Amino acid sequence: MAYRDERLPREKVFRDPVHNYIYVQHQVILDLINTREFQRLRRIKQLGTASMVFHGAEHTRFTHSLGVYEITRQICDNFKRNYPTQTEGDGLWDDDKERLVALCAALLHDIGHGPYSHTFEHIFGTDHEAITAEILTSPETEVNQVLRAVSPEFPEQVASVIKKTYPNPQVVQMISSQIDADRMDYLLRDAYHTGTKYGTFDLTRILRVMRPYRDGIAFQISGMHAVEDYIMSRFQMYQQIYFHPTSRSMEVILNHLLLRAREYYATADNANEIAAPYLLFPFFKHQFNLDDYLLLDDGTLTTYFAHWRQSNDSILSDLSHRFLDRKPLKSVIYTKQTEHELPALRDLIEKAGFNAKYYTATNNSYDLPYDAYDPKMKKPLTQIELMQEDGDLVELSSVSALVNAITGKFSGDQRFFFPREMLQNNAADTDLFNPIYQAFQQHIHNDTLI
Repeated sequence: MAYRDERLPREKVFRDPVHNYIYVQHQVILDLINTREFQRLRRIKQLGTASMVFHGAEHTRFTHSLGVYEITRQICDNFKRNYPTQTEGDGLWDDDKERLVALCAALLHDIGHGPYSHTFEHIFGTDHEAITAEILTSPETEVNQVLRAVSPEFPEQVASVIKKTYPNPQVVQMISSQIDADRMDYLLRDAYHTGTKYGTFDLTRILRVMRPYRDGIAFQISGMHAVEDYIMSRFQMYQQIYFHPTSRSMEVILNHLLLRAREYYATADNANEIAAPYLLFPFFKHQFNLDDYLLLDDGTLTTYFAHWRQSNDSILSDLSHRFLDRKPLKSVIYTKQTEHELPALRDLIEKAGFNAKYYTATNNSYDLPYDAYDPKMKKPLTQIELMQEDGDLVELSSVSALVNAITGKFSGDQRFFFPREMLQNNAADTDLFNPIYQAFQQHIHNDTLI
């Protein structure tokens, strides 16, 4: 029997709080799960700094990746039962040809994420999707060795799904589209682990009304209300969870902590310290390779942060303390009308003894990874298409008043972050700092810059 067709003697299950059971039937899938590159995902949190706001959000990219695989498996099962291809080019599902590449792409879609994910990418200019493709296609990785055992061209096929160049749009949209296995799992999983209900929706119904067609995936119009519910859930999760101001504050501290470390260890004397972060040096210099990247996870960085608490550099030490001991910066909302006041606030913060470069920041929620549903911002094939009884397609927001009402109308905010010490009323050194604090506080009312 060919390796691609090899099934386990008895299917393996993973108990899961979201999907109950995750079913593994292919030997290839189990072998991929057991690679060192995939096991590394156990050590990278799914939500990064959000766990400092929602204490239950300790889940990892490993559990999310298994969840995306499971949803994709269920989609394939549905398509095989209800929409099997009859003739070549009929636009229906060719399970024999597409199932394994879809399952592998789903399982491996996040394998290139680094520690603290998006913050790390922003500081060091990495690209997790490009690194994912490199992990899949590099002969040195265990993942590649498993994929090559299927066929010599199979690693590139799976990587092309991640890069959205795979020739079958059904497979691409299954993994990456406005309503895909990735988004559906992280909404349900993040809602469960944060203890919120915003991200819940009727997954079973959505999977039931999904169907393949020649240009991708559509949804039966009878299931429109389940799709609406999904869109609203995603909208609420971004407002209430992903853009939470305290989580964003901790990301700012993490961002500045890594920037300070890069600057501090740029000098030869500091680079020779006993606690020098040797595993980060290739990233400080932007001269890293795949082996360097795969050595890093959340624990690696956290260990360095613990060392840096004892650093001779006061800023590096203090930022490490603030991050590890959860001492977030405070923030206020500002607008175009009040933005001109920010230089004066930074001057006051400098007078209070803080380096404004490392203790202040502006952060616009639109700058964060946000995928609010807006068909005008996407290519036509990524729109959510509803299939009517006669087979014609109609775009979701054109028939749903609910979705149309929020399309392109996300109410984000712009925030200015600063040390919470600036809001003190009873400073220990009253004569020196109280006038500065009072002058600063005159600019703020109800967490808004005035």
